[in-house]
Amino acid sequence: MRRVAPLALALLLALAALTGLRAWARTPVVVRVLMPAPFAEATAALVTDYNRQQHRIRIQVTRGPFETESVSDLAISSLLLGDSPYDLLLMDVTWTAKYARAGWLLPLDTWLGADALEPLLAGARAGNRIDGQLWRLPLVADMGLLYWRTDLMEAPPRSPDELVAISRRLQEQGQVRWGYVWQGRQYEGLSCVFVELIEGFGGHWGGDGSMGLDGRAASEAAGWLRQLVTTGVTPAAVGSFAEPEALQSFEAGEAAFLRNWPYAWQELQRPGSAVAGKVGVTTMVANADGHHAATQGSWGLSVLAGSPHPSEAVAVLRALTSEASQRQLVQRYGYTPTLASLFDDPDLVAERPLLPVLRQALEQSVLRPITPAYAQLSDLLQRQLSAVIAGNLPAELAMERAGAASALLQASQAP
Repeated sequence: MRRVAPLALALLLALAALTGLRAWARTPVVVRVLMPAPFAEATAALVTDYNRQQHRIRIQVTRGPFETESVSDLAISSLLLGDSPYDLLLMDVTWTAKYARAGWLLPLDTWLGADALEPLLAGARAGNRIDGQLWRLPLVADMGLLYWRTDLMEAPPRSPDELVAISRRLQEQGQVRWGYVWQGRQYEGLSCVFVELIEGFGGHWGGDGSMGLDGRAASEAAGWLRQLVTTGVTPAAVGSFAEPEALQSFEAGEAAFLRNWPYAWQELQRPGSAVAGKVGVTTMVANADGHHAATQGSWGLSVLAGSPHPSEAVAVLRALTSEASQRQLVQRYGYTPTLASLFDDPDLVAERPLLPVLRQALEQSVLRPITPAYAQLSDLLQRQLSAVIAGNLPAELAMERAGAASALLQASQAP
């Protein structure tokens, strides 16, 4: 057997080492992202484009459940095990305080800079910083909207009382079956409805102690919801309505008003919709001073603290929240952007004429309480509101109970 010359052997070994190094260098870092199902579908093209355009990082999306809280449960169950398979989480704004308090998120200031939120419209900046630290960067905005029939009235109502008056007149004339359809089921949608109403009646759900639930504004807001049922302005079945049921009724031409989110606009314009081209959009208004309010429900990306490659996770976060990505989400799916530049883009506004209305709604948006105990507080409120809507409790007593239970919960959560 012929011996390989030492120099030739050295060259072969060097070549093998270099080949192996290049193969290693070509192996991308996989950044795993957990998203609710609708967002996983909407961002699929963005992810494909990103993965095709470069080879250093590969995005892998886990398609979570449709239900918001089910996604949170999935994320928390993996985090509690101490070895989450995810690097990034697309989070509802109400989760931020809980996840930050638990130590599950990576602070983003060092990675993104102190001015990371400056390009955003003011309403989209709220809820991303907790105790002065940035934990989340918004991808899309979401605000509660009031849809109204432009073929049945010249202008939207200026107060809840006027909404009732218009509804009853149209019902008496036989033009609609129902005046107002909304989310009355015992779930988060009901809390969002209440946020807008308590603001409309001059109160606020937030702060410390009872969270503002044991005051006049809260009981008047809850009582107004019950009045909608007793007067027939709203169907008694509203207690089982989530967004799809309310949308279906309004889309069929049954109602004069609908409370829903921006996504509903595109649904209402589809072929077969009885109200296509006959819908205006505004926000819930007050009885007294004309103050408008829209529940802020944005979705944003956070880096999980246990990610083994945070720099790559931040790179993906930047890419998915970029202007180009948000533009595509607006154009293809009608999502509401968070970047002020997109609301000012004349070409995009011409393509999506609802953007100025959405901008105004986002500027008038109101956050739900920013607290790690939000999910429990919301559940307490929903239970009492459901009892009022069903006629099982008077509004004042129900809100007193909600306020007292909230105060106890807040006290138990104090550090």
